[in-house]
Amino acid sequence: MLTIKFDKLDLKPGDKFLDAGTGFGRHAFEAARRGAQVIALDYAQQEVETTRATFAAMYQAGELDPNSFTGVVRGDATRLPFADATFDCIVTSEVLEHIEDDVSALSEFVRVLRPGGLLAATVPSWFPERINWALSDEYHAPFVKGGHLRIYRSSQLRAKIKNAGLVVGDSHKAHGLHSPYWWLRCAVGPQREDNKAVAIYKKFLEWDIISAPLITRALDRALSPAIGKSYVVYAKKPQLVGN
Repeated sequence: MLTIKFDKLDLKPGDKFLDAGTGFGRHAFEAARRGAQVIALDYAQQEVETTRATFAAMYQAGELDPNSFTGVVRGDATRLPFADATFDCIVTSEVLEHIEDDVSALSEFVRVLRPGGLLAATVPSWFPERINWALSDEYHAPFVKGGHLRIYRSSQLRAKIKNAGLVVGDSHKAHGLHSPYWWLRCAVGPQREDNKAVAIYKKFLEWDIISAPLITRALDRALSPAIGKSYVVYAKKPQLVGN
């Protein structure tokens, strides 16, 4: 299930696309399907290997244009291994809350984004995330390695993106059905996936993602503005003076 609305990215075939903190590649796969030249980057070796294998399977199955270029690399978002103004579009989804120096990461995204290019950034929404932190210390840092380091208010994220040098545009929340699942997990213990209620809700979400029935899609859209798990911001790098 995508967090980013791709119709807001104005992504064209051949555009250079960076998925920074790709996880297991959901946004990278969608960009590749749309004909973009994709680089998927993550700090975790397991995610890099899994995403690379999935891309290989997609090429073999004929799901992607064999002439397109796709790479999966391991790297640090605060020290990106790319030249200035490399990418037309950058997506970083549920990543910044894990990075201690999020300001440096945003600065790097701006550096490698071409003038006129677009950044789409998502973080956990403030209200649902506050509940998660209140319910369980095991959900966030420093109690869990690699956990969330901070909770962003929407105004704070927008300000950090603006201060990095981008023009902030549209925003929205996503995944209204997912917040109650995480509240339930935090209530019983984030590692307790064997809990019956957690297992039932997880199966429901998996069914919803695969089947996408109209009724749950409508319910998710209704819930997202109030309790959407993710907050999404779109921002553009200004054109160079004289262009």
